[in-house]
Amino acid sequence: MFNFTPLLGAQSSSPASQSLLELDGGVKVLVDVGWDEHFSVSKLKALESLSIILLTHATPSHLGAFAHCCKNFPLFTQIPIYATTPVISLGRTLLQDIYSSTPLASSVISADSLADSSYASGSDPIDPTLQLLLTPPTTEEIASYFSLIHPLKYSQPHEPLPSPFSPPLNGLKITAYNAGHTLGGTIWHLQHGMESIVYAVDWNQVRENVLSGAAWLDASGGGAEVIEQLRKPTALICSSRGAAKDSLTGGRRRRDDLLLDTIRSTIAKGGTVLIPTDTSARVLELAYLLEHAWRKEHTHGSGESPFKNARLYLASKNVGATMRYARSMLEWMDENVVKELEAVEAATASTKQHKRTDSRQIGNRDNKLAQNAAGPFDFKYLRLLERKKQVDRIVAAKGARVILASDSSLEWGFSKEILQHIANDTSNLIILTESHGNLDDINKNGKSLGALLWSWYQERRDGVALEPGADGQNLEQVHTGGRELRIHMAERVALQGKELLAYQQYLATQRRLQNQMPLGNSSSLETSADAVDETSSTSSSSSEESNPERQGKALNTSAAVANLNRNKAGLTKETLGVNVLLRQPGVYDYDVRGKKGREQMFPFVSKRRRADDFGDLIRPDEYLRAEERDEVDGQDMRDDGSNKKGKFGQKRKWGDTGLQGANGSDGPGLVNKRRQQMSNAAVTNGDVLADGFHDPDLDDLSDDPESDLDEVLNGPAKVVTRIQSVEAHLKIAYVDFAGLHDQRSLSMLIPLIQPRKLIFISGNVSETAVLAHECRQKLVPTSSGSAEKSQNGVFTPLNGQMVDASVDTNAWTVKLSNALVKRLRWQNVGGLGIVTLMGHLGAMVVDDQEFADSTSKKRQKLLKEEIPEPNAQGAPSETKKQQTAPILDVLPTSMAAATRSVAQPLHVGDLRLADLRKILQSTGHTADFRGEGTLLIDGLVAVRKTATGRIEVEGGALGLHDYPVRTPETSFFVVKRRIYDGLAVIAGG
Repeated sequence: MFNFTPLLGAQSSSPASQSLLELDGGVKVLVDVGWDEHFSVSKLKALESLSIILLTHATPSHLGAFAHCCKNFPLFTQIPIYATTPVISLGRTLLQDIYSSTPLASSVISADSLADSSYASGSDPIDPTLQLLLTPPTTEEIASYFSLIHPLKYSQPHEPLPSPFSPPLNGLKITAYNAGHTLGGTIWHLQHGMESIVYAVDWNQVRENVLSGAAWLDASGGGAEVIEQLRKPTALICSSRGAAKDSLTGGRRRRDDLLLDTIRSTIAKGGTVLIPTDTSARVLELAYLLEHAWRKEHTHGSGESPFKNARLYLASKNVGATMRYARSMLEWMDENVVKELEAVEAATASTKQHKRTDSRQIGNRDNKLAQNAAGPFDFKYLRLLERKKQVDRIVAAKGARVILASDSSLEWGFSKEILQHIANDTSNLIILTESHGNLDDINKNGKSLGALLWSWYQERRDGVALEPGADGQNLEQVHTGGRELRIHMAERVALQGKELLAYQQYLATQRRLQNQMPLGNSSSLETSADAVDETSSTSSSSSEESNPERQGKALNTSAAVANLNRNKAGLTKETLGVNVLLRQPGVYDYDVRGKKGREQMFPFVSKRRRADDFGDLIRPDEYLRAEERDEVDGQDMRDDGSNKKGKFGQKRKWGDTGLQGANGSDGPGLVNKRRQQMSNAAVTNGDVLADGFHDPDLDDLSDDPESDLDEVLNGPAKVVTRIQSVEAHLKIAYVDFAGLHDQRSLSMLIPLIQPRKLIFISGNVSETAVLAHECRQKLVPTSSGSAEKSQNGVFTPLNGQMVDASVDTNAWTVKLSNALVKRLRWQNVGGLGIVTLMGHLGAMVVDDQEFADSTSKKRQKLLKEEIPEPNAQGAPSETKKQQTAPILDVLPTSMAAATRSVAQPLHVGDLRLADLRKILQSTGHTADFRGEGTLLIDGLVAVRKTATGRIEVEGGALGLHDYPVRTPETSFFVVKRRIYDGLAVIAGG
């Protein structure tokens, strides 16, 4: 069984992605916890009884709501979460940047929740337009949330641990593969019983400067076949975004040249170029390209190159940490980046070697080479800006400059503020690096600032300026024509009076509910790796007897809060269950008669040490070196270091008052120390540019210690939005740096993957419809062969619409008799045990319990019709206690002789034409590829491999007298013998 439900992103212009996969046995897998630029809590659905969570990309659309769920959804941190190391590291810096850049990320408390809390307390109704903010997670809390994620590597199957309130996973295996869209981006493969599911959302097959292409194709087979693990899945979940986009002629180099030519045309006139981008994913590709372009122009460019007089900046509040993580994860990048680093290290090592000699001329030459050499992300010309006063000073200065700024949506980050300052100058330019949907979707779903500029670019109402490029082609830049640009600026404002009282009432209601929650509280939360519920590790029967609905409701408490407030009463004894002994005072007895599962005994969860055949499982983070630990503002985050500070009874240094702010921040002494550290880091991070002089626009800020930290309002607050109107005169250009699949990639790869069921999400309505229609036509010649089957095999669900994508096979559980098992002769083929058998199928009577344990749910549903109805007195008949199950037994003697001639040997294996070519060439034969999938041997024999895996051999049987160049053995029979040698022959019968 496999049911799929898209929660966000299906047939919508919103980039947010969130999907729920339900497997047999009640296993629920949540893939991504994305958010869009509006940060609306209403878009986060109620998630109950999740087994595991998988993350694909370190972008807001894939994990933007992760910190919100960890802080506001009880027990969310007990669910095992899996992602690659780059997604964990870059996702941490991304969310820290988001929460420090916009108050909207803190999430606005819904009007219904405020009304319920005011009703419960008996106070006056609250203004429904009031936008109170939840307490945002601190930087230390975000780091602690990401430390709970289990890191995985590519192409390594892993059996995940279930959550404490999840049924057993029954052998579920997850494997991560490279998606190519972002650093550490993942295509997930899930294997559960007969279900083979591939979840591929936002991938890129094209190789880029920093990122290698998606791991669809097998390089060892010439790149013409999909790797075996991702081939022919029972269900493929793919994104349809970019299905209507044509690939750019010239590929990656043409794209890079187009961006540089567009920048050159503006900075040559002394203008400012703004490039909105994300702060964790695609920014690496842009920063690498621009940094190396500036290096090339300063080293080999002409004296009049405009790049030499233009400054290059990257503005984001946490970009320094992002680049530090990027320098430590070069092995996840393209092989060219690794080779570049090896060349720099070789030049540095050569310089050190020459310093030990007396050859001054050689030493001085190598010293110059070493000074000019820099690592892939050791920026010489790109200056990092992490503070608002730095950005204001840069924008106010004159001269040509290029600014990369967060975010691409222009709804948060420095890009909105920079656009406000440069919009009224016709010499300035903004370059959009990704599309924001078509005009119909933008007008229907509302416009963000980035979507508004994208609609202006598509409309081209005020004309287009054509600038000459380096290759002679014209570059299109759309005029804005003085149109009004309304910029919404959100600010945090402290609560006072009735607003503060309403916020306190809301917190009191939430605290009361959590104190009466049946499953633990915040002080007893444990990581999923250390505390696995006893029911999920002992037997499946106990987990089935437990009540997952009551347990799962703890993940989203909004409905329970509303019910609690309206009734003005606590949770009932029926809801609390056996936990009433702990939750309600004065209760000392609980009737356990007729109860099941954990309701049978006193509520107590014992911590058990995890172990396997090799000993006790350890925490790897306890054995990290000091420089490898995750540090945030100088604090060690290992073992939740943020919670250790300020505990009652803990020692502290002399002069440390131990006082903390409202949000858990440290006192003024540590803040001053932190400012000094940031000031020192700023000097080493590029205050001195590669030219050898200080940036004059930032000299004054380096001496001001108060400019190192932006003012942050702590405590209860509300969001106030003010609108600023700006007359836009700058020009708009577009260069596609989204790094997503296009129409050509989808049309080529989906037929090669050959999925049985195909589900399209993460695209607008038009893109999804066009791609689904095309795939229905291409996937018609399948095993079914009918257009109706193909129509049902391609699904385009809406948000919240469940799709049944279970495998269409008649699977039956057959028991083998003991006599037949003793006669089996296993053969080892490629590490797998394979055996052929022939027997007599019969029926065996078994008990109900044994039958239920050995057959699938699908089999049980089919046999329900055969069970007799109860008798007239209402008592069940005796035939219900026994069932018949199929059994395979040894053939009788009378049938064995008749079937012996029918049994044929089987050839098992996957023959690759590239391997056959090497084998034949090593034996003296000539073998060359002619056309696609055709191998020509000795000019006489042609070997072809069809799409279904069938090998076809064609050619004549010429001997020595007909073809004297060859050996006495004919080429045809030699080729057939080599093919058989590459396959395993399993005897029939």
